[in-house]
Amino acid sequence: MPTAIPEVARKAAFALTASAVLLTAACTGQSSSGASDDASKDTTINFWHAWSAPNEVKGIKDLIAGFEKAHPNIHVNVVGNMTDDKINQALRAGGEKAPDVISSFTTNNVGKFCSSGALVDLNPFFKKSNIDPEKTFPKPMNEYTQFDGNRCSVPLLGDAYGLYYNKTAFKKAGIANPPKTWSEFEADAKKLTIAQGDSYKQLGFMPNYHGWESTTEHYFAQFSPTYFDGSGKSNLAKDPAFQAGFTLQKKLVDDLGGYQKLEKFRATLGDEWGPKHPFHTGQVAMQLDGEWRLGMAEEAKPGFEIGVAPLPVPDDRAAQYGKGYITGTIAGIAATSKKQNAAWELVKYMTTDTDAVVGFSNAIHNVPSTLAALKSPKLKYDPRFKTFLDIAANPNSTTSPASINGGVYLVTIQQFGYDYESGKTSDLKAGLKKTAAQIDTDIAQAK
Repeated sequence: MPTAIPEVARKAAFALTASAVLLTAACTGQSSSGASDDASKDTTINFWHAWSAPNEVKGIKDLIAGFEKAHPNIHVNVVGNMTDDKINQALRAGGEKAPDVISSFTTNNVGKFCSSGALVDLNPFFKKSNIDPEKTFPKPMNEYTQFDGNRCSVPLLGDAYGLYYNKTAFKKAGIANPPKTWSEFEADAKKLTIAQGDSYKQLGFMPNYHGWESTTEHYFAQFSPTYFDGSGKSNLAKDPAFQAGFTLQKKLVDDLGGYQKLEKFRATLGDEWGPKHPFHTGQVAMQLDGEWRLGMAEEAKPGFEIGVAPLPVPDDRAAQYGKGYITGTIAGIAATSKKQNAAWELVKYMTTDTDAVVGFSNAIHNVPSTLAALKSPKLKYDPRFKTFLDIAANPNSTTSPASINGGVYLVTIQQFGYDYESGKTSDLKAGLKKTAAQIDTDIAQAK
């Protein structure tokens, strides 16, 4: 059974600040002769990662032990608990103690990693090893690890988002199955909501964008949006998926009591990462969340049975039910490394060796990041966890694309979401146009 993983909390804590750090970082430049080393010779490489929890550290230790057994001439010096800002500083500085291989929780920074030259393009390495990334990795993971044709990173386990629901509350409300379409979801959310004075005894779903994982990109994944057009301009005001997404979310906010009432209730609820999370306590009957929530919820010993299902889809996309939002950890090779061939052997092993990927997934309870690993009989998991494996493998699942300025465009969209759901902005079309213009301005300045 998946257990709570502090990695996720750290993702939320530094994802935005890491983007800011990378925005101000100077270009690292390209490596001059880093891929000229002989990987068959005895050598030592440095691997920096951000994991720090005991089970995560042990998982990394076992992963590296497996690599060194398969490559006895390559020794790996592991440095853990490294955030993106520390990694970025080391990538710029270079030197013997700097990382040859890095991993990062922040997929939003792939565009900056690639465009700045901080990490090398892995396309030549994949070609040399006769590995086709498109046939190796799930489509969303394959997409978020590259930018403008530069594949400067590779997936190293992933996260998939779905719907958690309180089976006991569903039974009491006379709901037989989890909702598959948005209209079913809205009806269930209202049916599961129990008023208590001017507040709630039980809320069917917390729709507000401040409601933990209910961010715009997680919602919009179900609408299959195209964030940028062919010229790299924001598609926010042109793709009807965005207008549909904002409209349906706002309607749910209004139908469940309105923004102010929901925010007042939210202020009384427990912390997202603690045992008093409102889904754990039964105060919220449905929750949009990642695969890690199952273990965290079970550890909190809730007084009800937990159900897991894909997040519902818009009614006009009913045939795509089963998809979701995908993100995850990435790995890459430093442009300053003088041991890039040896570094590639480690990256290749960690990210494409099926048994290695499965073993690491079993250790830290993240979603495997190769199509082969997702189907491996060696995977160990709670049966409910298979929902996330299926979401990751679903060809209709989506992610948010890389951008030259990291996740700034997502922050801009989210801010507009706050304004729209709260009523601060009422003209959706005008707001989308203004927000799109701001995204284009920010990207132009980053270039």
